[in-house]
Amino acid sequence: MFARFMKDESGATAIEYGLIAALIAVAVIGGVTAVGNATSAKFNLVATKLGS
Repeated sequence: MFARFMKDESGATAIEYGLIAALIAVAVIGGVTAVGNATSAKFNLVATKLGS
């Protein structure tokens, strides 16, 4: 029973998938934040040009 428990890797696979999903989520959040900041800067520039 103990040997079978030591050979069981199903939990390790689930943890690996969880880590991959977390890494992808961090990358997506970083990308969306960067695009959002750039878009906001462009809108502010356009608003400033239209206001003057």
